[in-house]
Amino acid sequence: MSLKESELNVDPPCSPTSKSNYLWNDAPDENKWADCVHCGMCLESCPTYEITGQEQHSPRGRVHLIKSVAEGKLEVNEPFIDPVYQCLDCRACTTACPADVDVGGLIEEARGQIRQAMPLTGIKGLVSKFFLEGLFPHPKRMQSLGGLLKIYQKSGVQKLVRTTRLIRIMPKHLVELEAIMPGMGVPVRKKYKNENIILAKGEETHTVAFLTGCIMDVMFSDINESTIQVLTRNGNNVTIPKQQTCCGALHVHAGDRETGRRLAKQNIEAFENAQTVIVNAAGCGCMLKDYPELFRDDPEWHEKAKAFSAKVQDITKYLYDTGYEKPKSEMKIRLTYHDACHLAHGQGIRQEPRELLHAIPGVEIVHMPNADRCCGSAGIYNITNPEMAGAVLESKMENVPEDVEMISMGNPGCMLQMAVGIQKYGRRQKIVHTVQLLDWAYKRDDEQLNE
Repeated sequence: MSLKESELNVDPPCSPTSKSNYLWNDAPDENKWADCVHCGMCLESCPTYEITGQEQHSPRGRVHLIKSVAEGKLEVNEPFIDPVYQCLDCRACTTACPADVDVGGLIEEARGQIRQAMPLTGIKGLVSKFFLEGLFPHPKRMQSLGGLLKIYQKSGVQKLVRTTRLIRIMPKHLVELEAIMPGMGVPVRKKYKNENIILAKGEETHTVAFLTGCIMDVMFSDINESTIQVLTRNGNNVTIPKQQTCCGALHVHAGDRETGRRLAKQNIEAFENAQTVIVNAAGCGCMLKDYPELFRDDPEWHEKAKAFSAKVQDITKYLYDTGYEKPKSEMKIRLTYHDACHLAHGQGIRQEPRELLHAIPGVEIVHMPNADRCCGSAGIYNITNPEMAGAVLESKMENVPEDVEMISMGNPGCMLQMAVGIQKYGRRQKIVHTVQLLDWAYKRDDEQLNE
């Protein structure tokens, strides 16, 4: 089925011309859309198309728009910008596409052009600059933020805010996020700052480097600690390179590809001597593996990025591939598993996390229909596009089995978003990271051994 401009609710195309309306370098790669024949196999996989039913909010519709701007038929204007930024970049369409069209890559490249053509201004510009440039790339500032949040939680201020009407001044979606904010712990980069290497327990088999993440190490330091404990338990020496920084995923998703490249260079250099780079956040891992795309026009850094991305391993796949100690003690838990988009669709990792869970005695995994359907987090999409994110979350929660105690997953954004869903829809399940369950099982083994 061909796609007509009238179906897309866009302005009539201008006179045909060979001049592209992408005016900057690093424009969307025509090789990525060349194999799209608008067959429609992607439609059922797309959360935004499922909700809106509109072609411009489908993968093939977005590909058509991006191509049309390149052909000079459309301008970089609001009818183009809205569908591009409404995309969750969940990559489900690429999984569904018979030709493996990289829609996510096209979306990110198109956003890069949009942000150069129409930089954010006013309050949106200030907020974006504060978080993306002034906070996330700076570990010490992130640790300071974590310290402030800890004071907020422990001092009684949080209780006061929640029990008075002060909370009502915040937008509804931010109120929902504040309500499920995890307790702040000690970032592992701070805890192990004086240790060049965290030694394996027992026989040493490998030495790995650990990407702690920015948000991950502040809001989910307990998961980072579990990751280190599981790695050392399985014979791995662990290093935490001090020069590492934010992976750049949020920047690239927002269209700031230049900052993304700067952060990528810093990480590539920070992990230059590592043989294996372990990641426990799906979004970070996917971004690290996408670094070569950021440098496609820079031969020197493209080769460096390829060498780096080949080292990157999600914690669950690494353990599965290298062999790991199977827990012995029984943990009677009935749980279900959510496939984070950037783990399942972005990295093709589906079975390995489930195998780790199956290996824990007593764990019963209940199938979740459409387990690889997006939850609506998508980086900070749930903040920038709260209405669509809420609709996607509602659809996701309808598929979560009610008779389970826990929902396991491998991405911090998903954990926060699914926790919002648990609270919003009156559920009782606990949200956990897959590596946490393995760590808990090992601790139970140790407790029983010492009894």
